[in-house]
Amino acid sequence: MELLNKVNDFLWGSFIAYLLLGVGAFYTIRLGVPQLRHFGHAVKCMKKNLRGKDGDISGFSTLCAAIGGQVGTGSLVGVASALAAGGPGAIFWMWVTALLGMVITFAETTLGQLFREKIEDGTYRGGPAHYIEKGLNNRALAMIIAICYIFAVGLFIASIQTNSIANSFTGVVDIHPIIPGIAVVILTAIVIIGGVKRLVDFSTLIVPFMALTFIAITLFIVITNITQLPAVLSLIFESAFTGHAVIGGAIGHTIMEAFRHGIARGLFSNDAGNGVAGMMHAAADVKHPIEQSFLAMLGTFITTIIICSCTAFALLMTDVLGTGLTGINLLQEAFFVALGSAGKWIVFGAMFLFGFTTLLADIFYGETNIRYVFKKNATPIIWIYRIIAAGVLILSSVVPLTTIWASVDFMLAIIVFINVYALFGLFKYVRYAYKNYMHQLKSDVKEPEWNKELDVTTINLDNIDEATRK
Repeated sequence: MELLNKVNDFLWGSFIAYLLLGVGAFYTIRLGVPQLRHFGHAVKCMKKNLRGKDGDISGFSTLCAAIGGQVGTGSLVGVASALAAGGPGAIFWMWVTALLGMVITFAETTLGQLFREKIEDGTYRGGPAHYIEKGLNNRALAMIIAICYIFAVGLFIASIQTNSIANSFTGVVDIHPIIPGIAVVILTAIVIIGGVKRLVDFSTLIVPFMALTFIAITLFIVITNITQLPAVLSLIFESAFTGHAVIGGAIGHTIMEAFRHGIARGLFSNDAGNGVAGMMHAAADVKHPIEQSFLAMLGTFITTIIICSCTAFALLMTDVLGTGLTGINLLQEAFFVALGSAGKWIVFGAMFLFGFTTLLADIFYGETNIRYVFKKNATPIIWIYRIIAAGVLILSSVVPLTTIWASVDFMLAIIVFINVYALFGLFKYVRYAYKNYMHQLKSDVKEPEWNKELDVTTINLDNIDEATRK
């Protein structure tokens, strides 16, 4: 385990972290900072796609499912882990990953929409494996990343959700963690067997409620400690660039520790760079791929800039970093300090809802890639996967969280490396779709449309009019 941690420190402290920042900066510059220039338009796209037509999966429903998959453990346990391991400066680097991650998510969603395929139940599936095979014409690399998704996301990251839910429950009730672990698996089976339609319907119902409630409670903690806000902000920036700041009984952290854990946990909170946005958002029925890309961009903003910041401020303002606690228990201690015994129950409720929706998304990602690998023979393999996943998830409720994190960091590094390679190689397709969408807007087309029958690999990428729906 020590060797694996050293490998992860090298990968995330330099190689992978710089790759993520590099591809984010590349897309930001080449597309003209769309995450800032078109933020208002993205909000309009969200309002426009609140409901689907005739049973279709709407853009907003898919956004809720994606946020449900992003805002779970990463926004709670991930922030707490980043602060414990990297210090307050890690939050600054989480903000950086969010700003650049917005445009990365934009690109992944565009590619997911462009290279998706319709399956037998009438819904769509897409993602990195699909756009690597079709866009880069590299089936072997697509198979590697698909298999990594099955294990890293469909099993390991899913395990973190069960572990955190179980431990948040044992933080308020004296019970063996395997019992809530079994309960979570049963509830997961009820939803996931219904397919992607039931998943997005459930997420549309739960995600807005849970996000707004958590934000309101953390804002209450911030407001009641508002005099500490300038000092907390100063602490975040100081420790990000000096590495010497401390808070309470917590030790100081180096700049590299803040950078490494901020980037790694920032990715975990919003999924930018690991390609899952391309999987979930590929299911949405929208008139133009770029519409859904704008919605996906908002998801990254909501999860990291808003919810992760709320979590970080609650932890820093309650001065709990020196307690020696980690993960969800550290956040429960912060809410206990601020709100009394009810605070631990609030964190459990948030962890259950956030973690559960993330778990559902993780299982969906695993199944999506099993379907890609096994094609028409996927159905029996998916059922075998569900049975294995159930056993792994139950066992994960009693496994130390640090062990799971180490495995997740290593496999995510492989995924990010392959996906970022694809993002650089497929930039021309993202630019083409983006220019086509903006060209139609400038031509006074109120609702730009994409010819869904068009094979994007056969078009002239220098002619933005070619794909305009006739």
